[in-house]
Amino acid sequence: MPASDSRRFSRFAWAVLAYTLAVIVWGALVRATGSGAGCGNHWPLCTPPTTTVATAIEFTHRAMTGLDGIAVLALAVLAFRVFPAGHAARLGATLSAIFLVTESLLGAALVKLEHVAQNASVGRLYSLSCHLVNTLTLVACLALTAWWAGGRGRPRLSGKAFWSAVSVLAAVILLGISGAIAALGDTLFPARSLAEALARDFDPAASVFLRLRVWHPLVAVLASAAVVWYARSGAGTDAAGPRPANLVMALAAAQIALGVLNLLLLAPIPMQLLHLLLADLLWIALVLLCAARTTAPSS
Repeated sequence: MPASDSRRFSRFAWAVLAYTLAVIVWGALVRATGSGAGCGNHWPLCTPPTTTVATAIEFTHRAMTGLDGIAVLALAVLAFRVFPAGHAARLGATLSAIFLVTESLLGAALVKLEHVAQNASVGRLYSLSCHLVNTLTLVACLALTAWWAGGRGRPRLSGKAFWSAVSVLAAVILLGISGAIAALGDTLFPARSLAEALARDFDPAASVFLRLRVWHPLVAVLASAAVVWYARSGAGTDAAGPRPANLVMALAAAQIALGVLNLLLLAPIPMQLLHLLLADLLWIALVLLCAARTTAPSS
């Protein structure tokens, strides 16, 4: 396998990941603007009764998702052409294609079940959580595909290092779910002041999205502490030096600061999108740090 082929594949994989992040952020714009019903109760066709700004936003997201699907499929095909049987990049690209398909199907389910726009049902809570977990898994698979293309081996799926990685990743997934619930609560029930927002959070008669929103800051603090602990715990033994761990800690600190600012400003849409993008970057950095620490050193 020529080294130039693996380098080109790796660059393409990083580009696909970057584009996927753009699709995710645009999807958050669909949610934040209440545009999820912009194409009506139709999927994959977009045939609303009237064309609106919401239609343009939702249709753009569908078009971007379609292009992402083509890119991920191309990545999977190239992985089998460039790398030999058993190479980790093949596994990563295959999993990326699988989770891109499930991502599209979950998006279609949201539309067909009408868990979009101003729907505040409990059912939307579950569909939102499933969609978020699938999105994080897709992003992780794409990041690992690009990383494995650089010649890294597969991680060991056992031992203390593996279970430490699983624990910290699970904490961040839980944080992501609580953040998605909080963001949807901000969209469905915008407040005119911080005092009004806090009063709603503790109102027993309030929507479940508001009553659960209050847990997000606590989960954020606990999950961030777990991330920092994990990053510091093995920083002295990382083969790549302290930079990956330092990057994870810096992103975690920036995310906490941005979350506080987002809260104080009552979650304006640009701040929500930036908060989500930074969360995805933290997730990618943490996934790769976990992969590095669970991969056996080459002999």
